[in-house]
Amino acid sequence: MAASHPDRLITISEIAETYDLSRGHVMKIVNLLSHEGILEAVRGRNGGLRLREDPAHINLGALVRLTEPDFKLAECFGTPNNCLVSAYCKLPGPLNEALNAFLSALDKFSLEDMMLKPSQFTGPQPFNQPQRGPLLDQ
Repeated sequence: MAASHPDRLITISEIAETYDLSRGHVMKIVNLLSHEGILEAVRGRNGGLRLREDPAHINLGALVRLTEPDFKLAECFGTPNNCLVSAYCKLPGPLNEALNAFLSALDKFSLEDMMLKPSQFTGPQPFNQPQRGPLLDQ
């Protein structure tokens, strides 16, 4: 949202209301992105958020790694590992390969690549709209 409106500050409340997210969740993400230098937070009555750099220079894969540091795809990926079959299971290898492929694909894009022009964004769509699913190779 901040990337789509570089000329003005966006508030936490505005983000939460637009995307129907809890204010607390948005604050948590904003704190992380501010601490990491992705967002600039301006305090005060007329404060808000904006990107610190051009969206073309913000790598999508790096952003996902930053906001999702724990891709626990299976029980054995976590600590503690309570999986009863992890000693002989062959699933972690393919799952790691899939995760690396997923992140490598995201590395090819910037935040700018994901942005809509303001005229293209009409707001969140109702849940009863058909959802676009993944395109799976057959």
